[in-house]
Amino acid sequence: MIEGNQVTQKYEIGFALSGGFIKGFAHLGAMQALLEHDIKPDVISGVSAGALAGAFYADGNEPYEVLKYFAGHKFQDLTKLVIPKVGLFDLSEFIDFLNTNLKAKNIEELKIPFIITATNLDKGKSVHFTTGNLAERIAASCCMPVMFAPIEIDGTSYVDGGLFMNLPVSTIRRTCEKVIAINVSPLVAEEYKKNIVSIAMRSYHFVFCANSLPQKENCDLLIEPYNLQGYSNHELEKADEIFEQGYTTANEILEQLIQAKGKILNR
Repeated sequence: MIEGNQVTQKYEIGFALSGGFIKGFAHLGAMQALLEHDIKPDVISGVSAGALAGAFYADGNEPYEVLKYFAGHKFQDLTKLVIPKVGLFDLSEFIDFLNTNLKAKNIEELKIPFIITATNLDKGKSVHFTTGNLAERIAASCCMPVMFAPIEIDGTSYVDGGLFMNLPVSTIRRTCEKVIAINVSPLVAEEYKKNIVSIAMRSYHFVFCANSLPQKENCDLLIEPYNLQGYSNHELEKADEIFEQGYTTANEILEQLIQAKGKILNR
Protein backbone atom coordinates (compact mmCIF):
# COMPACT_ATOMS: atom_id res chain seq x y z
CA MET A 1 0.00 0.00 0.00
CA ILE A 2 1.37 3.40 -1.03
CA GLU A 3 0.96 6.13 1.61
CA GLY A 4 1.07 9.59 0.03
CA ASN A 5 1.46 10.29 -3.67
CA GLN A 6 1.15 7.38 -6.08
CA VAL A 7 4.44 6.61 -7.85
CA THR A 8 3.50 7.07 -11.51
CA GLN A 9 6.43 9.01 -13.02
CA LYS A 10 8.79 7.03 -15.25
CA TYR A 11 12.43 6.85 -14.21
CA GLU A 12 15.52 5.54 -15.97
CA ILE A 13 17.35 4.07 -12.95
CA GLY A 14 16.08 3.12 -9.51
CA PHE A 15 17.97 1.83 -6.50
CA ALA A 16 16.32 -0.71 -4.17
CA LEU A 17 18.12 -0.91 -0.83
CA SER A 18 17.57 -3.77 1.60
CA GLY A 19 17.39 -3.89 5.35
CA GLY A 20 20.38 -5.14 7.29
CA PHE A 21 20.87 -3.12 10.49
CA ILE A 22 24.58 -2.25 10.91
CA LYS A 23 25.33 -3.79 7.51
CA GLY A 24 23.47 -0.87 5.94
CA PHE A 25 26.73 1.08 5.78
CA ALA A 26 27.66 -1.28 2.94
CA HIS A 27 24.85 0.37 0.96
CA LEU A 28 26.81 3.60 1.06
CA GLY A 29 29.94 1.87 -0.20
CA ALA A 30 28.09 0.19 -3.05
CA MET A 31 26.37 3.44 -4.02
CA GLN A 32 29.74 5.22 -3.95
CA ALA A 33 31.11 2.66 -6.42
CA LEU A 34 28.06 3.10 -8.66
CA LEU A 35 28.43 6.89 -8.51
CA GLU A 36 32.09 6.62 -9.53
CA HIS A 37 30.92 4.59 -12.54
CA ASP A 38 28.50 7.43 -13.38
CA ILE A 39 25.41 5.47 -12.32
CA LYS A 40 23.03 7.66 -10.31
CA PRO A 41 19.50 6.90 -9.14
CA ASP A 42 16.47 8.80 -10.36
CA VAL A 43 14.44 7.25 -7.52
CA ILE A 44 15.36 5.29 -4.40
CA SER A 45 13.34 2.65 -2.56
CA GLY A 46 14.63 1.70 0.88
CA VAL A 47 13.68 -0.42 3.85
CA SER A 48 15.17 -0.30 7.34
CA ALA A 49 18.95 0.25 7.02
CA GLY A 50 18.40 0.88 3.31
CA ALA A 51 15.91 3.63 4.14
CA LEU A 52 18.49 5.22 6.42
CA ALA A 53 21.36 5.07 3.91
CA GLY A 54 19.13 6.08 1.00
CA ALA A 55 17.68 9.07 2.83
CA PHE A 56 21.09 10.59 3.49
CA TYR A 57 22.02 10.08 -0.19
CA ALA A 58 18.71 11.53 -1.38
CA ASP A 59 19.27 14.48 0.97
CA GLY A 60 22.18 15.63 -1.20
CA ASN A 61 25.17 13.86 0.33
CA GLU A 62 27.71 11.87 -1.64
CA PRO A 63 27.68 8.37 -0.08
CA TYR A 64 31.13 8.55 1.53
CA GLU A 65 30.17 11.86 3.18
CA VAL A 66 27.42 10.19 5.18
CA LEU A 67 29.98 8.42 7.36
CA LYS A 68 30.91 11.72 8.99
CA TYR A 69 27.45 12.02 10.56
CA PHE A 70 27.95 8.76 12.44
CA ALA A 71 31.62 9.26 13.34
CA GLY A 72 32.16 9.19 17.09
CA HIS A 73 28.69 7.81 17.83
CA LYS A 74 27.93 4.53 19.54
CA PHE A 75 24.77 2.42 19.46
CA GLN A 76 23.90 3.68 22.93
CA ASP A 77 23.97 7.29 21.68
CA LEU A 78 21.09 6.65 19.27
CA THR A 79 18.87 4.49 21.47
CA LYS A 80 17.54 4.52 25.02
CA LEU A 81 17.14 1.40 27.14
CA VAL A 82 13.64 1.29 28.62
CA ILE A 83 11.62 -0.97 30.89
CA PRO A 84 10.54 -3.56 28.31
CA LYS A 85 6.82 -3.19 27.74
CA VAL A 86 6.76 -3.06 23.92
CA GLY A 87 10.50 -3.07 23.17
CA LEU A 88 13.92 -3.14 24.82
CA PHE A 89 15.00 0.20 23.37
CA ASP A 90 13.30 3.46 22.45
CA LEU A 91 14.22 5.21 19.19
CA SER A 92 13.50 8.80 20.24
CA GLU A 93 17.25 9.61 20.29
CA PHE A 94 17.58 8.13 16.80
CA ILE A 95 14.76 10.37 15.57
CA ASP A 96 16.48 13.38 17.15
CA PHE A 97 19.72 12.41 15.41
CA LEU A 98 17.95 12.25 12.04
CA ASN A 99 16.19 15.56 12.57
CA THR A 100 19.54 17.16 13.40
CA ASN A 101 21.50 15.78 10.46
CA LEU A 102 19.00 15.59 7.58
CA LYS A 103 18.22 18.86 5.82
CA ALA A 104 14.87 17.62 4.52
CA LYS A 105 12.19 17.28 7.16
CA ASN A 106 9.62 15.55 4.93
CA ILE A 107 10.13 12.80 2.35
CA GLU A 108 8.83 14.99 -0.48
CA GLU A 109 11.56 17.59 0.24
CA LEU A 110 14.42 15.20 -0.63
CA LYS A 111 16.44 15.89 -3.78
CA ILE A 112 15.81 12.38 -5.14
CA PRO A 113 12.30 10.83 -5.09
CA PHE A 114 12.23 8.39 -2.20
CA ILE A 115 10.03 5.54 -0.96
CA ILE A 116 10.27 4.18 2.59
CA THR A 117 8.85 0.74 3.32
CA ALA A 118 7.57 -0.09 6.81
CA THR A 119 5.15 -2.60 8.30
CA ASN A 120 1.76 -1.56 9.65
CA LEU A 121 1.76 -3.68 12.80
CA ASP A 122 -1.92 -3.04 13.56
CA LYS A 123 -3.25 -4.25 10.21
CA GLY A 124 -0.45 -6.63 9.24
CA LYS A 125 0.53 -5.16 5.89
CA SER A 126 3.41 -3.53 4.08
CA VAL A 127 3.21 0.25 3.67
CA HIS A 128 5.28 2.45 1.35
CA PHE A 129 5.63 6.08 2.39
CA THR A 130 6.28 8.75 -0.26
CA THR A 131 5.31 11.78 1.84
CA GLY A 132 5.34 12.81 5.48
CA ASN A 133 7.82 13.33 8.29
CA LEU A 134 11.12 11.82 7.16
CA ALA A 135 12.76 11.00 10.51
CA GLU A 136 9.67 9.27 11.91
CA ARG A 137 9.21 7.14 8.82
CA ILE A 138 12.86 6.09 8.68
CA ALA A 139 12.64 5.10 12.35
CA ALA A 140 9.45 3.15 11.65
CA SER A 141 11.15 1.28 8.81
CA CYS A 142 14.15 0.46 11.05
CA CYS A 143 12.09 -0.59 14.07
CA MET A 144 12.91 -4.27 14.59
CA PRO A 145 10.15 -5.80 16.77
CA VAL A 146 11.03 -6.70 20.36
CA MET A 147 14.35 -4.87 20.18
CA PHE A 148 12.70 -1.48 19.55
CA ALA A 149 9.38 -0.06 20.65
CA PRO A 150 7.02 0.42 17.65
CA ILE A 151 6.83 3.90 16.13
CA GLU A 152 3.38 5.43 16.29
CA ILE A 153 2.35 7.62 13.35
CA ASP A 154 -1.16 9.10 13.24
CA GLY A 155 -2.40 6.55 15.75
CA THR A 156 -0.96 3.51 13.94
CA SER A 157 1.97 1.39 15.15
CA TYR A 158 4.73 0.67 12.64
CA VAL A 159 7.72 -1.68 12.74
CA ASP A 160 10.52 -2.91 10.48
CA GLY A 161 9.54 -2.99 6.81
CA GLY A 162 11.65 -6.12 6.32
CA LEU A 163 8.98 -8.33 7.86
CA PHE A 164 7.11 -8.36 4.55
CA MET A 165 9.62 -6.86 2.09
CA ASN A 166 13.28 -6.65 3.00
CA LEU A 167 14.40 -5.84 -0.56
CA PRO A 168 11.94 -3.30 -2.01
CA VAL A 169 12.32 -3.86 -5.75
CA SER A 170 8.62 -4.16 -6.56
CA THR A 171 7.84 -0.66 -5.27
CA ILE A 172 9.74 0.85 -8.22
CA ARG A 173 9.82 -1.95 -10.80
CA ARG A 174 6.95 -0.68 -12.93
CA THR A 175 8.21 2.89 -12.97
CA CYS A 176 11.91 2.22 -13.73
CA GLU A 177 13.62 1.08 -16.90
CA LYS A 178 16.43 -0.40 -14.80
CA VAL A 179 16.43 -1.38 -11.14
CA ILE A 180 19.68 -1.95 -9.24
CA ALA A 181 19.12 -3.90 -6.04
CA ILE A 182 21.67 -3.80 -3.22
CA ASN A 183 21.06 -6.59 -0.72
CA VAL A 184 23.27 -6.43 2.35
CA SER A 185 21.47 -9.37 3.99
CA PRO A 186 22.09 -12.41 1.79
CA LEU A 187 21.34 -15.81 3.29
CA VAL A 188 24.33 -16.90 5.37
CA ALA A 189 23.80 -19.66 7.95
CA GLU A 190 26.89 -19.01 10.05
CA GLU A 191 27.56 -20.28 13.56
CA TYR A 192 25.46 -18.63 16.26
CA LYS A 193 25.18 -18.45 20.03
CA LYS A 194 22.41 -20.41 21.75
CA ASN A 195 20.86 -17.47 23.57
CA ILE A 196 17.56 -15.66 23.19
CA VAL A 197 18.93 -12.61 21.35
CA SER A 198 21.03 -14.63 18.86
CA ILE A 199 18.16 -17.01 18.15
CA ALA A 200 15.73 -14.11 17.61
CA MET A 201 18.13 -12.26 15.30
CA ARG A 202 18.84 -15.44 13.31
CA SER A 203 15.12 -16.10 12.94
CA TYR A 204 14.50 -12.55 11.68
CA HIS A 205 17.40 -12.97 9.25
CA PHE A 206 15.81 -16.09 7.74
CA VAL A 207 12.41 -14.36 7.42
CA PHE A 208 13.98 -11.37 5.70
CA CYS A 209 15.99 -13.57 3.34
CA ALA A 210 12.93 -15.61 2.39
CA ASN A 211 10.82 -12.62 1.36
CA SER A 212 13.76 -11.18 -0.61
CA LEU A 213 14.01 -14.11 -3.03
CA PRO A 214 11.22 -13.03 -5.46
CA GLN A 215 12.44 -9.44 -5.26
CA LYS A 216 15.98 -10.41 -6.29
CA GLU A 217 14.63 -12.14 -9.39
CA ASN A 218 12.90 -8.92 -10.47
CA CYS A 219 15.89 -6.56 -10.69
CA ASP A 220 18.30 -5.83 -13.53
CA LEU A 221 21.48 -5.81 -11.44
CA LEU A 222 22.00 -7.34 -8.01
CA ILE A 223 24.86 -6.37 -5.72
CA GLU A 224 25.22 -8.64 -2.67
CA PRO A 225 28.18 -8.33 -0.30
CA TYR A 226 28.70 -11.76 1.30
CA ASN A 227 31.39 -10.67 3.76
CA LEU A 228 29.30 -8.84 6.35
CA GLN A 229 28.04 -11.58 8.65
CA GLY A 230 30.80 -11.12 11.22
CA TYR A 231 29.66 -7.66 12.32
CA SER A 232 27.63 -7.17 15.47
CA ASN A 233 24.62 -4.89 15.18
CA HIS A 234 26.09 -2.74 17.97
CA GLU A 235 29.41 -2.07 16.18
CA LEU A 236 28.65 1.40 14.91
CA GLU A 237 32.35 2.23 15.25
CA LYS A 238 33.05 -0.14 12.33
CA ALA A 239 30.96 1.88 9.86
CA ASP A 240 34.00 2.78 7.73
CA GLU A 241 35.06 -0.86 7.49
CA ILE A 242 31.56 -1.99 6.48
CA PHE A 243 31.41 0.83 3.91
CA GLU A 244 34.63 -0.49 2.35
CA GLN A 245 33.21 -4.01 2.12
CA GLY A 246 30.25 -2.73 0.11
CA TYR A 247 32.48 -0.51 -2.01
CA THR A 248 34.88 -3.34 -2.86
CA THR A 249 32.14 -5.84 -3.68
CA ALA A 250 30.28 -3.40 -5.93
CA ASN A 251 33.46 -2.40 -7.77
CA GLU A 252 34.33 -6.03 -8.41
CA ILE A 253 30.87 -6.74 -9.86
CA LEU A 254 30.87 -3.59 -11.99
CA GLU A 255 34.35 -4.24 -13.39
CA GLN A 256 33.40 -7.83 -14.22
CA LEU A 257 30.39 -6.58 -16.20
CA ILE A 258 32.51 -4.05 -18.06
CA GLN A 259 35.06 -6.70 -18.99
CA ALA A 260 32.40 -9.21 -20.05
CA LYS A 261 29.93 -6.93 -21.83
CA GLY A 262 31.72 -3.62 -22.30
CA LYS A 263 29.11 -1.87 -20.16
CA ILE A 264 27.24 -2.20 -16.90
CA LEU A 265 23.63 -1.64 -17.92
CA ASN A 266 21.99 -1.91 -21.31
CA ARG A 267 20.91 1.67 -21.75
